[in-house]
Amino acid sequence: MRKRIFEIIEVGKEDDKVSRFYDFFIMVVIVVSILPLMIKESNDITNIIDKVTVAIFIIDYILRLITADFKLSKGATSFIRYPFTFMAIIDLLSILPSVTVLSKGFRILKIARLLRTLRVFRVFKAFRYSKNISIIINVFKKQKDSLVVVCALAVGYIVVTALVMFNFEPDTFNTFFDAIYWATVSLTTVGYGDVYATSTVGRIITMISSVFGIAIVALPAGIITAGYMDEINDKDK
Repeated sequence: MRKRIFEIIEVGKEDDKVSRFYDFFIMVVIVVSILPLMIKESNDITNIIDKVTVAIFIIDYILRLITADFKLSKGATSFIRYPFTFMAIIDLLSILPSVTVLSKGFRILKIARLLRTLRVFRVFKAFRYSKNISIIINVFKKQKDSLVVVCALAVGYIVVTALVMFNFEPDTFNTFFDAIYWATVSLTTVGYGDVYATSTVGRIITMISSVFGIAIVALPAGIITAGYMDEINDKDK
């Protein structure tokens, strides 16, 4: 029985209609659950939507917890490990704001807004129900070393460029953070224009930074694209 429940609640196989329907149903529930976040003032309809969708999320969380051994394959310890997995934490964060036990008198406005904001985590529940998103996650896992190197290169380039500009044009940048902001904007070739170089040397550095920025920004895109194509080919095989 638990084995069949696990097969249903996991991302559905092409030939498992029940599992595919469950995936579609949960996706719809996730979309519906975030509709109240688009309305400033809660009303009876939004409250009903919140209660119904949260009840479904709770049931889904319980089903995943009682079948954790099939997913993690760690025996009895799977039931202890599962609540600390990334997606389980996302599930819990999407549920907790709606099941607070505090009385209305203790629901301070700021706390209520904070809990309401945490409901945005419901969007991330959709990750486990999309095969394409699962593929992208696998790509990030497999290519994490290359991506870390590229990120380190980008951060190093930003810091070095910011240091150079901060010392060349001290009058332009009031703080080092302003120089970091400028370097980041230049690296990504966005160019908001609120902070910019005024000297000839500074403008030359800006041009060099923008040219190198195109290459550095393109690197992670190429790595992810190549990894994605590899995953697609592996799936086809």
